[in-house]
Amino acid sequence: MECAQSSRAANSCLVRRLLPITLLLFPRPSSASRRLRSSKEATTTLHMLTLLKDLLPCFPEGLVKSCSETLLRVMTLSHVLVTACAMQAFHSLFHAKPGPGTLPAELNAQIITALYDYVPSENDLQPLLAWLKVMEKAHINLVRLQRDLGLGHLPRFFGTTTTCLLSPHSQVVTAATQSLQEILKECVAPHMADIGSVTSSASGPAQCVAKMFRAVEEGLTYKFHAAWSSVLQLLCVFFEACGRQAHPVMKKCLQSLCDLRLSPHFPHTAALDKAVGAAVASMGPEVVLQAVPLEIDGSEETLDFPRSWLLPVIRDHVRETRLGFFTTYFLPLATTLKGKAMDLAQEGSMVESKIYDTLQWQIWTLLPGFCTRPTDVAASFKGLARTLGTALSERPDLRVTVCQALRTLITKGCEAEADRAEVSRFAKNFLPILFNLYGQPVAAGDTPAPRRAVLETIKTYLTITEPQLVNGFLEKASEKVLDPASSDFTRLSVLDLVVALAPHADEAAISKLYSTIRPYLESKAHGVQKKAYRVLEEVCACPQGPGARFVQSHLDDLKKTLLDSLRTTSSPAKRPRLKCLIHIVKKLTAEHEEFITALVPEVILCTKEVSVGARKNAFALLVEMGHAFLRFGPSQEEALQRYLVLIYPGLVGAVTMVSCSILALTHLLFEFKGLMGTSTMEQLLENVCLLLASRTRDVVKSALGFIKVAVVVMDVAHLAKHVQLVMEAIGKLSDDMRRHFCMKLRNLFTKFIRKFGFELVKGLLPEEYHKVLANVRKAEARAKRHRALSQAAEEEEEEEEEEPPQGKGDSIEEILADSEDEENEEEERSRGKEQRRLTRQRSRAWLKEGGGDEPLNFLDPKVAQRVLATQPGAGRGKKKDHGFKVSADGRLIIREEEEDAATARMEEEESTKGEDEEMADLVEDLGIRNKKHQKPKHQKEADEEELEMPPQYQAGGSGIHRPVGKKATPGAEYKAKVRAVRGGKGSPGRVSGKGQEAVPICVLERHLCEAILGAHWGLLSVKSPGLCWLAFQRHRKSLRHLRQRRKGRKDVGSVKSGKGWKGNPTLLADSVSLSRKQRAT
Repeated sequence: MECAQSSRAANSCLVRRLLPITLLLFPRPSSASRRLRSSKEATTTLHMLTLLKDLLPCFPEGLVKSCSETLLRVMTLSHVLVTACAMQAFHSLFHAKPGPGTLPAELNAQIITALYDYVPSENDLQPLLAWLKVMEKAHINLVRLQRDLGLGHLPRFFGTTTTCLLSPHSQVVTAATQSLQEILKECVAPHMADIGSVTSSASGPAQCVAKMFRAVEEGLTYKFHAAWSSVLQLLCVFFEACGRQAHPVMKKCLQSLCDLRLSPHFPHTAALDKAVGAAVASMGPEVVLQAVPLEIDGSEETLDFPRSWLLPVIRDHVRETRLGFFTTYFLPLATTLKGKAMDLAQEGSMVESKIYDTLQWQIWTLLPGFCTRPTDVAASFKGLARTLGTALSERPDLRVTVCQALRTLITKGCEAEADRAEVSRFAKNFLPILFNLYGQPVAAGDTPAPRRAVLETIKTYLTITEPQLVNGFLEKASEKVLDPASSDFTRLSVLDLVVALAPHADEAAISKLYSTIRPYLESKAHGVQKKAYRVLEEVCACPQGPGARFVQSHLDDLKKTLLDSLRTTSSPAKRPRLKCLIHIVKKLTAEHEEFITALVPEVILCTKEVSVGARKNAFALLVEMGHAFLRFGPSQEEALQRYLVLIYPGLVGAVTMVSCSILALTHLLFEFKGLMGTSTMEQLLENVCLLLASRTRDVVKSALGFIKVAVVVMDVAHLAKHVQLVMEAIGKLSDDMRRHFCMKLRNLFTKFIRKFGFELVKGLLPEEYHKVLANVRKAEARAKRHRALSQAAEEEEEEEEEEPPQGKGDSIEEILADSEDEENEEEERSRGKEQRRLTRQRSRAWLKEGGGDEPLNFLDPKVAQRVLATQPGAGRGKKKDHGFKVSADGRLIIREEEEDAATARMEEEESTKGEDEEMADLVEDLGIRNKKHQKPKHQKEADEEELEMPPQYQAGGSGIHRPVGKKATPGAEYKAKVRAVRGGKGSPGRVSGKGQEAVPICVLERHLCEAILGAHWGLLSVKSPGLCWLAFQRHRKSLRHLRQRRKGRKDVGSVKSGKGWKGNPTLLADSVSLSRKQRAT
């Protein structure tokens, strides 16, 4: 105690010495703007603010007040990083939840009021997120300190924060929603019971809750339609927190929600249903249906049922409400709808009848929810019991639903003794009905689910039934079993009922029952024998009460009965028989060791039973018998050795017995590894290695399983002594065994290599195993690499998880993290200059001017809201490049992506180009060249070789033919082909070149069309409309001329180039033209 007081005193002294130094280093208001222009002064201030963030929660009240005033002053300096660090300091203060000695409620409220003058702009993303987080923590802390004062400040915060839902930034909307939800859960929900009923005319804290709800309810107006999903989430939390007390002011909102859901193409149906469901859970269906009636009464003229969607919502969310409301409202409605459905079916309107029948069935499905912790079981169940009994007997379609409702009512609605007694009082009515239903066979084509539901309901109802009533039912069931006139189905059904009744009867009734079923333990009818063992299993499983007393008093008789019926037990009855033995062995003492010894062979053989349940019970019984020997003593190791001696003889018996014994020893080795001595383990391992030489696969399989378990559980030092023995035994396996158990052997080799190394294992095995060992080593190396990569990936994910998305973190540092830091992280590492530039850029601030011609008033206390950390009118990141540039007159310039580099160079020189140069650029854009730019002869020969693959042709050379790294423009194939056949003669209808095959004119026509199309798209990048039109008309003229020549007598074309009008270069230098002689013709 004295140490703690001295420590606090020392800390207080240290804080008082640090505070003056801290405050002196802050800039004075008069010289703040001038001094913060220096990066050195700003850095010093930021360092002190960071220190203050950790110290502020430790200061006393007076120092906290002075520091808070200083922080508010420095936040007016228009320095973005200083403001951010000040917000961090406030956040740490509120998040620490200091006591009244450090932060009294009045000071907390004053800080909250002051921070409203520093609300960032809605376009300032990061500061706004930080402000929301700070205000959230401040209000939570204020409510913690003084409830009424804190609740009084919440309406203003709700009004301010709901306007953030209009923000275009999704992070702001998410952060605002989460802040309001957190405040509702932390500040409002815990105090609603003390606040009491909330009405529109209430005062005090109730009035504050009403104002808060009106602020959220305003979010359902159309101007918030983009944030309706968030508004619905808020309403859901509001309903959960305040619905029970504040439902008078929420009814109008429920009507708005229902009207909104009926609007066409409403996109948030699921969120709205969840919100209404929260209202149902908190207010109760009675209040909800008063606000928004179901509008279904069976007299509808149309079949629209606009509010039928409420039925599934109520079904999924109703709980802890009045059971009497279902009896008075829904039950008569279901009866009316059922009658309407039957009337329509008689009239032949089957579709309408099915609709009404579905509606009444949906109403009945509400019953299990009403039975979940109802508030009026004792008063209302008697009015519902008769209807439920009638429904069970006469309505097969409702049987599963009614059974589920009864089970729910018993398990979740009878916690009070009065409620339990009321439901138990009707057991004499419900149980006979349920017995009769279970005794009815399932009709052909029907599902057995209703019958199983009935049996489960019987078992549940018997837990609250009086023992005298159970004894009477059990006696009648025993008589039915013994009745020779009973059919096999009836006898089996009654035995199922006896299984359910037996654990709840008294000791005398159980003794009579034991006498009844004892002959059936040796019955030749496997089903009856299994049911008899199930009855005995239920009696033996009773941990206390009449069942446990019966087992203890009849233990010798039970042992004799179970041993005598050993030979006649069928395979289906072994699972319940083994379960009976487990329960009996748990109760045995040392004088019953002979009984366990007699059971060992049977239990070992059951480890190979077909039934999975029987095998599990056999292994469980083996373990339980081992624990029994440990109880018998004298020492644990000696007792365990005495138990294992009983199993060893099975290793020299028949093949099946050998395999089962190895399985039993394997299971015992794993279960009792901590109690089994080293010598015992080594002896077992040596014996099992000898059994690997067996020619039977079952034995070898069991032996390999034992070795696998031994490798896992044995100490490496002790196992190392027997590695050679194990490897030699495995190496002597026959080829058939090795092939059959290749995967088991591979797994074994993997474990041995991990423990003892590759070289040792390889040296102990024959050569035929070396290839497998090499593969195992490769697989291990590969797995090791994969594990390393996975571990590295997980570490990266953990690092990323430490920095959660913006708007969702609890830490103020995470919220204030700038996304630009991540985008430029590598540049900041590599270049210090870029680091300094980014730091200066982040510390900049922009001033938002006043609207209109009015000058900005710098004396306004809210002027800090006009200091932005984000450049106004600019996005946070880089501007999006949509891939197209825009000309001066607003038209799109569409180019291939590969042309961007060349286009950039061209645009720099464009301003100095004359008319002739613009024409040359147009020609190049269209993919057309002049005669003076023809290629040398050796390039033409190369082009002629590629004539058959024109799409692969690429321009090259000098001048405008230089490589520019761009794709072939539309029509490029045409240019290549025409140059390839230039200057030759050909047969009619073809154009050819020297040494080349003639090209039909129809091919040239097709390529000309492609060239025109390419020119058409290329024209978009040309600034002069006149040039575009001229080029396009000349293309059309050439194509028209070519088509005329195809129709003439002499269809011989040649390819030549020349000058156009008035000596200017032609735009179609490589186009098809005709010779003078042909022209004259």
